[in-house]
Amino acid sequence: MLIQFRNVSKTFHTKSRKIQALHNINLTIEKGDIFGVIGHSGAGKSTLIRTVNLLEQPTKGEIIVNGKNLVHLSEREMRDAKKNIGMIFQHFNLLESKTIFDNVALPLRLIKASKAFIAERVKELLTFVGLEDKVHHYPNQLSGGQKQRVGIARALATNPSILLCDEATSALDPETTLSVLQLLKQINRQYGITILMITHQMDVVKQICNRVGVMHNGELIEEGRIIEVFSNPQNPITENFVKTVIKDDVPERVFDYLKSKNDSRVYRIRFVGESTGQPIISEIAKAFTVHINILFGNITELQNVPFGHLIVEFQGDVNEIQRAYEHISAQNIVIKEVG
Repeated sequence: MLIQFRNVSKTFHTKSRKIQALHNINLTIEKGDIFGVIGHSGAGKSTLIRTVNLLEQPTKGEIIVNGKNLVHLSEREMRDAKKNIGMIFQHFNLLESKTIFDNVALPLRLIKASKAFIAERVKELLTFVGLEDKVHHYPNQLSGGQKQRVGIARALATNPSILLCDEATSALDPETTLSVLQLLKQINRQYGITILMITHQMDVVKQICNRVGVMHNGELIEEGRIIEVFSNPQNPITENFVKTVIKDDVPERVFDYLKSKNDSRVYRIRFVGESTGQPIISEIAKAFTVHINILFGNITELQNVPFGHLIVEFQGDVNEIQRAYEHISAQNIVIKEVG
């Protein structure tokens, strides 16, 4: 493991009340992961990510990074640990009065790197993020996507093994978001950097992450591999997030019509991996006295694993429909009645 949260809680105190931002978080992030934390505003995800470099000190619990409990480190040891943790922000946090060169060079100057090393490293990083021609520009001369690329270059300056992304694409348009996510994927693949990112956009998680955790009211309510969480969400809040990127709802008017038919049942069928290639509908039509009406369906790919779903109506004798349902369930295919 690279990052581990053990029973982490964080409480904020105001004059009038106590706010429980995190409540007994237990989570492990492995080396090489791109781990997404998703949740609505106020879920606690920003507080969680800021505990990894102790921008927020947990009220209780342990933060283990690279085998060290950050909570117990001395101030000097913590400064050394932070060199290994880069961070990029939603609103870039660039120094507007400094050139792009100086913004990227800042972490290296703080650790007193030599001028020659700084010049070489900044050139290398700006070339990597595609901004080598902007070295003498100022932030107000750049687009939002370019500013975020500068933020990424700055976060990589000290060659960290962990990159924290705090809503890194929320202020960007969809096309720019995609290019930044592709850059983050390249960083993960080329440099082996572990990425922990928080977002409220499930499409960002779908595009880049291999694992995801869902937060609600300061608690981690579900976590796992992307394919597992997307194909079979266990919590209604997770399911609602999944529905924002995987549209599989029957239109209300159609559903009202279907509900009026006594000999009809509507099911949602989810296929994962090899099961996406099974001719299951054809098998049902041949084996059972059931008429099948396909209302909706698609196949996508998550982390190189095929994933598809169908919304189907079964018409016929209730016993035959039940037998068809049981046959599909026996194939380790997820099937649930809609409604």
